[in-house]
Amino acid sequence: MSLLSVSNLSHGFGDRAIFDDVSFRLLAGEHIGLIGANGEGKSTFMNIITGKLDPDAGKVEWSKNTRIGYLDQHTDLKQGMTIRDVLRTAFKYLYDIEEDMNSLFGKMGEVEPEELEQLLEETGRMQDSLTNNDFYMIDAKVEEVANGLGLNEFGLDRDVNDLSGGQRTKVLLAKLLLEKPDILLLDEPTNYLDVEHIEWLRNYLLQYDHAFILVSHDIPFLNSVVNLIYHMENQEVTRYPGDHNEFLRVYEMRKQQLASAHKKQQKEISNLKDFVARNKANAATSKMAMSRQKKLDKMDIIELDAEKPKPQFRFKQARTPGKYLFETKDLVIGYDEPLSRPLDLAMERGQKIALSGANGIGKTTLLRSILGEINPISGSVQQGEHLHLGYFEQELKETSKNTCIEEIWDEFPHLTQQEVRSSLAKCGLTRKHIESKVQVLSGGEKAKVRLCKLINSETNLLVLDEPTNHLDVDAKAELKRALKEYKGSVLLISHEPDFYDGVVTDVWNCENWTTKAF
Repeated sequence: MSLLSVSNLSHGFGDRAIFDDVSFRLLAGEHIGLIGANGEGKSTFMNIITGKLDPDAGKVEWSKNTRIGYLDQHTDLKQGMTIRDVLRTAFKYLYDIEEDMNSLFGKMGEVEPEELEQLLEETGRMQDSLTNNDFYMIDAKVEEVANGLGLNEFGLDRDVNDLSGGQRTKVLLAKLLLEKPDILLLDEPTNYLDVEHIEWLRNYLLQYDHAFILVSHDIPFLNSVVNLIYHMENQEVTRYPGDHNEFLRVYEMRKQQLASAHKKQQKEISNLKDFVARNKANAATSKMAMSRQKKLDKMDIIELDAEKPKPQFRFKQARTPGKYLFETKDLVIGYDEPLSRPLDLAMERGQKIALSGANGIGKTTLLRSILGEINPISGSVQQGEHLHLGYFEQELKETSKNTCIEEIWDEFPHLTQQEVRSSLAKCGLTRKHIESKVQVLSGGEKAKVRLCKLINSETNLLVLDEPTNHLDVDAKAELKRALKEYKGSVLLISHEPDFYDGVVTDVWNCENWTTKAF
């Protein structure tokens, strides 16, 4: 059964085309991985099929009565609602049935016997629907999913307005999973999940009976849950049965076949052109030359796609700092209440440290306290001498209205325009990306602009808070290589052990210090 039909879809932003005449069908039960480099249109595609964005051309048709669940990280959560309240809204349709059923019960004492019989049949159907959909087990289901995604760690009766961006995304994901729609649309759901909760989500999706479309740059996670790949590249969407490993095998094979056919055709074209040039003026051979020219004119030319720019990150080195980069004395981090016991920490020159541990225990708060961006509840932080910091924040509150060129130029006015363009290109951005406003870029492209600022700054300590969120496979691999090569020190938060394995010298488990119960 087809849940979704997309036909002749075209869309773009300004002179930058995203899709050109794309068509496909989504069938019930398919578990799809939607992949492609940053900027190829994955999030745009999600916005189009959910009706948040109108395409320039083409049709998007859902089958009747299909329930769609979309993990939209920008959904507003109302102040005054607790996490538990939000999760219960996943069952609003059941509460509505109960309300209608109770209303009918109230009418039964006022109607004739014939109508009473109809009301009893109707309320019976409603009661069956509630029972079949586990209405009387809602609180247990809420607790189960909340526990699986770690929401219990910061309390289900907490006001959602007090949550961080990552915590809010967890709440929205939990609500979506509780809804059990006919199709789940998940745009990078693992970005704010730690290892334990990623594993829980993996098991959940493996047992999910309905269809889902998953956007993720976490390839091991993607590989473990999908049975179909849709690859976005050069304004096209191509279907590949199997997981990501199978996609890579077939994709590379097709590329090699196309390159071989192109090479063979180019040789044939060269021979035909040479024959025409040598023989068209000769009366004896002009007819053969004309025949060769007609063959050339009718030939379908095989075009090879232009190679996308691969990122090249090289961090500039500042002068050597002192032996200690920072030291803390009885440091207690937090906002309204402590998130840690008193900490005596020290980081020495040359160390590369990953901070690990569950979400919500204060890893980002620790970074910001060390950097002096927020005041600790008690204790002190002493930064070392000759420290030149480069900081990559997990969440940016303000959206820039600059173009990419202006964004870099404002911070590095001594660079020429050509140097700015070259620097952005080295981060894997194309000419059209570079000339676009930052606010219209994808999450991965915005991350590359921010990394461009870091590689143009002289640093001896990089502080990186979830830098791989939204980065595509190539950019992630290049960032790992660059951090290995970097001669300075690194203080890193990442939910991907595969990323920092081989980069860091030490792992600090923040769960050893937290005041949060596990």
